[in-house]
Amino acid sequence: MPRYDFRMQRLYTEGPLVAGLRFSADRAKANYLLNVLRMQGGDELLLFNGKDGEWRAHIEPTGRKACDIIIDEQTRAQSPAPDLLYLFAPIKAARLDYMAQKAVEMGAGRLQPILTQHTQLTGNLKLDKVRANALEACEQCGVLHIPQVDEPDTLKNMVSSWQEKQPGRTLIFCDEGDAGQNPLDALKGLERGVPLAILIGPEGGFSQEERALLLSQDFVRPIPLGPRVLRADTAAVAAMAIVQAKLGDWI
Repeated sequence: MPRYDFRMQRLYTEGPLVAGLRFSADRAKANYLLNVLRMQGGDELLLFNGKDGEWRAHIEPTGRKACDIIIDEQTRAQSPAPDLLYLFAPIKAARLDYMAQKAVEMGAGRLQPILTQHTQLTGNLKLDKVRANALEACEQCGVLHIPQVDEPDTLKNMVSSWQEKQPGRTLIFCDEGDAGQNPLDALKGLERGVPLAILIGPEGGFSQEERALLLSQDFVRPIPLGPRVLRADTAAVAAMAIVQAKLGDWI
């Protein structure tokens, strides 16, 4: 698939994308295009909706704070959803925003919060904000598929229902207690293209009980992340990079 034109503004829209279609931008998008980006009549942008691929379009101002968007031609066909499940223990808000964005940039097709014994939550987890950050990453990085963000689940329930809900999928567990330092050695034997999930723990790490539960499962593959202690959001990026380089679409 060709790379997208990163020099052009790119926006998500919920409506259908068809050549020749003309629609009025909502107030927020019109303000952003006309007053923030200072785009003018005829200026081009890219549109995507997660279903119809990516399309080149141009704007026509219809007022000082209003404009129409006219769809011209498709630039990229819709790609299949990435088959990589990203499981994470929620962390503090600003770092969680970063984690959601980077997971999408690195190729996660689904995101799901996992509640552990050491998960630190100050109030309810705001899934709408996680979804907004995932969508922002799609806009900025040329991603065509909109990742699904699932409702939170507990670690114990996730493990007990894994074989039913995720048959044949290997869970890569980032194990800070592993005595090894080379994650590539731990991934030996896994074939490229096999369904995968990545599990990142909370800021306080997994409890001994949780670690023992994970290590006792046949579908779990524990990996270390080198000799240094990594924060949860850093570990997420490191783990995704390792998996994509060894088993994913970086090859």
